[in-house]
Amino acid sequence: MKNTDWSPKRWLRIALPAVLIIVWLMAAGLGGPTFGKISDVSTNDQASFLPASAESTVAREWQLKFVDSNVIPAVVLLTSEEALTQEQLGEIAGLSKKLGGVGGVQEPEAPATTSIAGPIPSEDNKAVEFLVPIAATGEIKEVVGELRETLAASTPAGLSVYVTGPAGLTADLVSAFGGIDGVLLLVALVAVFIILLIVYRSVVLPLLVLFTSVFALCASILVVYYMASWDWIKLSGQSQGILSILVIGAATDYSLLFVARFREALHQVDSKWAALGRAYRGAWEPIVASGSTVILAMLCLLFSDLNSNRSLGPIAAIGILFSLLAALTCLPALLVAFGRGSFWPFMPKVESGRNHKHHADDTAGMTEETAADIGRGLAGVGGIWRRIGLLIARKPRMTWVVTLVILLAASSGILQLQANGVSQTEVILGQSNAVDGQRALAEHFDGGSGSPVLIVADQASQDQVLAAVEGTEGITEASVYKGGGRPDPAAEPVVKDGRVLINATLKDQADSESAEQVVVELRNQLPAIDSSVLVGGVSAIALDTNVTAQSDLFKIVPLVLLVIFLVLIVLLRSIVAPLLLIVTVVLSYVATMGVSALVFNHVFGFPGADATVPLFGFVFLVALGVDYNIFLMTRVREESLLLGTHAGVLRGLGKTGGVITSAGVVLAATFAALGIIPLLFLAQLAFIVAFGVLLDTVIVRTLLVPALSYDLGDRVWWPAKSTKFGQGSSVPATAPEPFESAQR
Repeated sequence: MKNTDWSPKRWLRIALPAVLIIVWLMAAGLGGPTFGKISDVSTNDQASFLPASAESTVAREWQLKFVDSNVIPAVVLLTSEEALTQEQLGEIAGLSKKLGGVGGVQEPEAPATTSIAGPIPSEDNKAVEFLVPIAATGEIKEVVGELRETLAASTPAGLSVYVTGPAGLTADLVSAFGGIDGVLLLVALVAVFIILLIVYRSVVLPLLVLFTSVFALCASILVVYYMASWDWIKLSGQSQGILSILVIGAATDYSLLFVARFREALHQVDSKWAALGRAYRGAWEPIVASGSTVILAMLCLLFSDLNSNRSLGPIAAIGILFSLLAALTCLPALLVAFGRGSFWPFMPKVESGRNHKHHADDTAGMTEETAADIGRGLAGVGGIWRRIGLLIARKPRMTWVVTLVILLAASSGILQLQANGVSQTEVILGQSNAVDGQRALAEHFDGGSGSPVLIVADQASQDQVLAAVEGTEGITEASVYKGGGRPDPAAEPVVKDGRVLINATLKDQADSESAEQVVVELRNQLPAIDSSVLVGGVSAIALDTNVTAQSDLFKIVPLVLLVIFLVLIVLLRSIVAPLLLIVTVVLSYVATMGVSALVFNHVFGFPGADATVPLFGFVFLVALGVDYNIFLMTRVREESLLLGTHAGVLRGLGKTGGVITSAGVVLAATFAALGIIPLLFLAQLAFIVAFGVLLDTVIVRTLLVPALSYDLGDRVWWPAKSTKFGQGSSVPATAPEPFESAQR
């Protein structure tokens, strides 16, 4: 084989790594401080994520015309175990002025004291509520926090105090994301470090890989911050957390593949630059293909109708791009700077020859031709990967059939998946004053207090529409809007462009499934009275979000599969192999969702799942699952060109098994770190991706794909001619030398 090893000039050997490391240090220096500021450009307002065409979005725009201000209502609730006395009620009435004095409480067209509705006693006289409008343009978390402090200092003894409603829930939701900047990242990095320490038994290498991942994350955060500040994308705490985990996991995965090639080359050549060149020639194609696949899959989210999904697409794509760049520039510079010391204390040494002898019982009972294929494919492969290779070689069809049956059995659980959305009070898993307040509110008042259904109707049909709304089951009362504060009951309704606004109070909590059904009923019956009627509000926003999310699933899934299929065709120069990989990752996804549904329902006792969970789970699992199959099949193709498909499958599995398994464990651990954030969506996504990656790594990529490929033989590369494989005609320069010792 012609020697194509690269040996640059001395000045370049010094300057190139130094320049690359300095560039990435500068990126980290600029992006690092941005972590503390990124929350300033993020939003968690569910309404802003809906498309402009959604009925609740249009209704919200009309609402702003009537109210002349953008407010989020907070419900201040005070409860007592016993009936409230007149003395207590008198003290509670004095709270109205103090609440109005809190900065950030909206003052629509009157003093703060009159803009607050209340005190409103409950029928059982054990609770009192205030409806406090808060400016949506301010810091809701800080305003709600100050309201709680004011109440704690001024409320009569013996009463329980809550600040709930949309503003209270939003504030607690923002607080739940507080761990993203620090704790989440720390947990993910520590998990990755420990895993790498165990796998490589090196102190230096885990640090080099982590530096690469952190540099990639800093550069990603910097770009995303400015894109959000320029209003090019909508950034949420949810997207922010996913970005951090995705970059750490992806950058580590790509780095591990490069490290595996570098270490393998260090066993073959003495020069670290020659080893680096071989590592590049062997790793760049699968890394670029894998990164491109994930980037294109994420960009498919741009076709989503939900702004939150559409924004996550470019955010995640930016993270993967920098992960890719860091793994191919920063990590190689660090590796060549440390050389063999990167693996200290177990530094790889050049091996003059390898023992490719295999045991006689490895091929017992096989034909001479099959035994020879196994002998070459498993030469130099030991441990569990040799045993798995022998299993596949002996019984390929039984292996993939049994694996397929197991995955299909797991897939049956998907019938129990409840991904129709959950109420906002069930989104927060940790302690929440607002969630507790919503439960207490439902005990003493109508559950929808403070979050009415908003109906925009033509003035000419307001009486008929109002009567129909009042007669709808699930609505306790309804009235035409006559102005802010406490308008005169005899006042005329406010009319804007020939339309009126009707507020309808729900019997149940505004974000409950029953409340959404009321919205559906109103939208079904009111157009018969007024064809231009609009139904909006918190319940309508939740309903439209769920419907849009489910619509996105059927639109984006085929698009992602098509994009990945085309990338695989270009990479593997085949049609059969890409089809095989696509089918197996989809099966892996369905099996994962089936197991997840069973775990969510019967182990964790979750109330259901957000409607976006299946879509996010699909995009991440399919894109990342194909990553591992790309790592495997590019090596299988490389070895098949030299050894033939059967031996190439075994050799590719043996050479990539350890690194892909390590990468899968690392990615699973990083996504599992999302579980520390007490939010239902992220906890479910953490389990789905972590379990799915492990399932894909341990079962699909280890058994199903190799066994199917082995069983198909050269047909897996169709339409390429079978004579091309096993001839050594296209052996890459990085391929190991033929196994002369085994042949001798």
